[in-house]
Amino acid sequence: MKVIIIGGTGFLGKHLITRMLENNYEISVIGRNFSDELFRDSRLSIIKANTTVQGSWQDDVVKNEIVINLAGASIFTRWSNKAKNEIYETRILTTKNIVEAFQFRSLPMRYLLNASAVGYYGDGHDDILDEKSPAGDDFLSNLSRDWEDEALKAESKNTHVVTMRFGIILGRHGGAFSKLKTLFKYLLGAELGNGKQWFSWIHEDDLVNAMLFLIQKQSLQGPINMTSPNPITNSELTQTLARVVKRPLILPPAPAFIMRSILGEFSDVLLKGQRVKPKKLQSEGFNFLFPTLEEALRDLLKQ
Repeated sequence: MKVIIIGGTGFLGKHLITRMLENNYEISVIGRNFSDELFRDSRLSIIKANTTVQGSWQDDVVKNEIVINLAGASIFTRWSNKAKNEIYETRILTTKNIVEAFQFRSLPMRYLLNASAVGYYGDGHDDILDEKSPAGDDFLSNLSRDWEDEALKAESKNTHVVTMRFGIILGRHGGAFSKLKTLFKYLLGAELGNGKQWFSWIHEDDLVNAMLFLIQKQSLQGPINMTSPNPITNSELTQTLARVVKRPLILPPAPAFIMRSILGEFSDVLLKGQRVKPKKLQSEGFNFLFPTLEEALRDLLKQ
């Protein structure tokens, strides 16, 4: 099966590629930085391109049955107007160019797996959120909604579309876990704000397994929550991580007003949250290897 991954040079993309190579997929990767040793594997087809602009890379996209779009600048930064523009355009323009590429060549049917985020739901408070829950009305909500709307335009071009609403991805070599582990190692771990905000997360292995599950089925469409079935509060996250890494919590909770003064609008990502359930995956019988946070953290700490 021929697969192309756009934005596959981050830690999630590399983990997905490694698993796909083990399963003998024929893989092309589009990105800007291919310095990692993984990308010297002769089994990979490497395409360097800026996907926010049209180009010959679009011809490569349409040669594949499965298209996976993971492209987008990191949201984990202070949100200046420049940063917000980059976060938005790297996602929207890339997705728009992918969808436009589909009109250049006709294949029997394509399957587009397009990244999105649980930020779609905005601040969900204590509400349990599934794929039918409405969008919020903040920067990440509007970004995710526009991102998904752009991807769904491919449905008119003989393409099944899944918008994958990722929770916070916990992985060994990137993402939130590596940063949290370092903080706790140096006794700098603390609850954020009142600690009651929900944290929807997923182990990197479960996320990659879920993506392979979708590819193998090729029947699910629309939004799919890619999260553990057991979201937790920030307070539970902090206590669990402290217990697993065997470091005491000695700092008081970080006050919301201080976080906002330091991080600006980005602080809302940490101070607000979503209590998300992966209803569609569960109804299809997907099996989570790490359904609880403690199981996930203990696995990630293995050498």
